[in-house]
Amino acid sequence: MGTLTLSTRITLLRIALIPVLLWLLVAEGRIERAAVLATIVFLIASFTDFVDGYLARRWQQTTMLGNFLDTTADKLLVVGALLGLMALDRVNVWIAFVVIAREIAVLGLRAIAAASNVVISASIWGKIKFNVQVIGITLAILRPQVRLGSLWLDEWAMLDYFAHFGDLIRAGR
Repeated sequence: MGTLTLSTRITLLRIALIPVLLWLLVAEGRIERAAVLATIVFLIASFTDFVDGYLARRWQQTTMLGNFLDTTADKLLVVGALLGLMALDRVNVWIAFVVIAREIAVLGLRAIAAASNVVISASIWGKIKFNVQVIGITLAILRPQVRLGSLWLDEWAMLDYFAHFGDLIRAGR
């Protein structure tokens, strides 16, 4: 596999933080401040997405492996967080299903492309989508006691996500 660049190692750290995130999510009620700790882990993992990409570009160390692992790590982080939130009954199962199905489909397309030595770089829309997901998931983890009508604030964020990115989801981006 060769030497791993620092940016690829940071990506691997993001993947390694996913079980920690899940453990903290399901430990809510048994560990003091588990939701706050889960939020910190989730935000650190999310921030590594910016850091690894920045370093890879800055030091001109972009690799096909790094590119594939970076997008895979993002998808695993979102899927892991949604599964943990489903265990807490903080995300609608249908919303989680649609987001997870989309993430798996895109991951499959990227794997097919990578097998053909084709790199599909993340678009600005994919980066914005990830950031919107981070906001919605963070709100769902913390679940601030704010309701707008019959929905929690995080549920509104997820609805907003679907309203703004529904076209991208349907297009399979």
